[in-house]
Amino acid sequence: MVSDAEDIEKSLEVILGTAPGERLMHREFGCDLNKFVFEEVDRHLINGLTETISDAILQQEPRIHLDNVQISESQATVGLLLISIQYTVRGTNSRYNMVYPFYINESS
Repeated sequence: MVSDAEDIEKSLEVILGTAPGERLMHREFGCDLNKFVFEEVDRHLINGLTETISDAILQQEPRIHLDNVQISESQATVGLLLISIQYTVRGTNSRYNMVYPFYINESS
């Protein structure tokens, strides 16, 4: 059986990996990360990603308090941004973090 912490992390992965409109009965579910593919990695992209991810998590995962979203550009030259999400589980007040890889097709 999946623990609550594992369940929440899987839920966050599903939210980030699902495009809005992809689920027929839940058209608003997901996070529109696809709109950032092919964009140049700059401050505008980082700010847009951070805002989009934060909004999606705040609206769709009520079991957590979102503490922080950070995006690392350290591997952008090979087409990868690392999205670090820090959160607190409301029911237990336990803090967790996860890193979600976001692959971009264009890098500078």
